Amino acid sequence: MRLHLTTVDVQDSVRIEVHGDLDYDSADLLLEEVTAQLSARPALTDLHLHCAGLGAVDSMGLSALLMIGRRTTVAGVRLHLDDRPARLDRLLKLTGTLDYLTAPLPTGAAGTSVTGETTVRPTGPDGPT
Repeated sequence: MRLHLTTVDVQDSVRIEVHGDLDYDSADLLLEEVTAQLSARPALTDLHLHCAGLGAVDSMGLSALLMIGRRTTVAGVRLHLDDRPARLDRLLKLTGTLDYLTAPLPTGAAGTSVTGETTVRPTGPDGPT
C-alpha cells in the first residue's frame, strides 16, 4: 500500500497522519516531511505521528522512525506515536526501540536544532505543555 501523509498544524504541535506501508520505497517521504516541519517551526513542542493507518514497516521504515526520534530529541520536541497498531508495537518491542521512541524527553533536554543552533527547552512540569 502506497504511503500517504496528511499534516495538520495545531498551535505548537504538528500531527502527521500516516496511511500505508512505511518501507524502503516510502521511508524518505516521512523523514523529509518531519524534517521540513522541524525546520519550519522552531517553536514546535510536540510532533504526533498518527499511526492508525500504518501498514507494514520494514527495516528502512524502522530506520526512518529512529532517525525521526533522534531529530525530535535534538530539537527538543516530544515525539508521540499515537494509535499504534499492534504489529508496530510488536516490531518496536522485538527490536528494543519501543521505549526509545515513546519515552518522554528528560527535563531540560538540550540539543542542536536541525539548523545547527543549540537549543534548551524545558519539558518537565515547569516547562511548556
